[in-house]
Amino acid sequence: MAKQVVTRTYTASIQNQQQVSDDLDSLGFAASKLWNVGRWTISRVWDEIDYIPEGDELTAYLKSHERYDDLHSQSSQRVLQELAEAFTGWYGKRRNGDTNTNPPGYRKHADKHPRSTVTFKQKGFKLDTQYNRVRLSKGSNLKEYWSDFILCEYQTRPDVDLSTVESVQQVRAVWTGGEWELHFVCKVEVEVSEAPGEKTVGVDLGINNFAALAYEDGHAELYPLNCLKQDDYYFSKQIARCDDSDSEQATRLHQKKSARRTHYFHTLSKHIVQRCVDEGVGTIVVGDLSGIREDEVNGESTNWGKHGNLNLHSWAFDRFTDLLTYKAEMNGITVEQVSERDTSKSCSCCGRERKANRVERGLYVCDECETVANADVNGAENIRQKVSPSLSCDGGDRSNGWLAQPSTFLFDTETGAFAPQEHITP
Repeated sequence: MAKQVVTRTYTASIQNQQQVSDDLDSLGFAASKLWNVGRWTISRVWDEIDYIPEGDELTAYLKSHERYDDLHSQSSQRVLQELAEAFTGWYGKRRNGDTNTNPPGYRKHADKHPRSTVTFKQKGFKLDTQYNRVRLSKGSNLKEYWSDFILCEYQTRPDVDLSTVESVQQVRAVWTGGEWELHFVCKVEVEVSEAPGEKTVGVDLGINNFAALAYEDGHAELYPLNCLKQDDYYFSKQIARCDDSDSEQATRLHQKKSARRTHYFHTLSKHIVQRCVDEGVGTIVVGDLSGIREDEVNGESTNWGKHGNLNLHSWAFDRFTDLLTYKAEMNGITVEQVSERDTSKSCSCCGRERKANRVERGLYVCDECETVANADVNGAENIRQKVSPSLSCDGGDRSNGWLAQPSTFLFDTETGAFAPQEHITP
């Protein structure tokens, strides 16, 4: 076993909730106000010169604004960085043809500002692991003559001891809908397994099959996300029936939907890592989905129909990749992210690049070498080859083989696990 320093986030409850909730509320409201000031500023800049300021530019511009001093300077910086990142993500989707996406909105809850997450970097908090307390700095506008900070008493899970971690990088105060909790972002030294092998696998993430895997030794797997589409459709209908989209019932439905999605991500990432261990894979190559792309059919954005165009593009591909990465690290497997540029329209056998070869969703037919492939598997193999190139298809006829007929794993909602789809022989 080898040792490795990794980043982990530990959740902690606040034991003196009643004593600190008002102060945390004031910081959460302040973060929302600053977000809205930044949102208005970016909108003005965008309307004038079609430019989205980066986080550092936005911070420098708003440093003298009165709302900036409601929070500790590093906390204010983080709010504006998150806003700039959200706008950059929106612009990436728009540039890739997603005409339905909307820019980040203002943070409003009826006529009030909601409680936003507040991030404290190393100069903004002081941790006392002996007595399980953490001091969170207020901004100068919210300081009172007797108190410059909020003293939170916290409790982590029994198996978490913050005194043993390498360092605590950040503390986040997060409103859960009923109370505040703390998230500690830490550097932790852990024992990791030796790499199970030297093989590679390519992973293509998408909105039809959430993941398509292409292994180096010649087989492929698909992980459809029908269950998530069903959840998205079901919960959207239930939330629409609520009298108020901000009601407690609607909030509970949103939380349940989010919890089911989180469980799916955790289960899928764990399953893929275990498959890689079984197959002797040492490197997972994942397509970089910065500015999430849409699936395309004949060069046009996919239309799922009146009842199908649900919130498909908000799914957290980055979140899944983070889960996959840390689970892989624990098993000695390296995760590399590469550009997805041209991987969907290039033949993984001969390299022929032609958008029209993707004749319909799920089917790729090369007009040069006549390879027939599942389109997502073809993309996954192209992603894999960016790290571990294959010379050609001369070693065997892959058409109508593993490229065209991958194994399919379905998520079983009753067992909460993935299982191979049964093939019925006529």
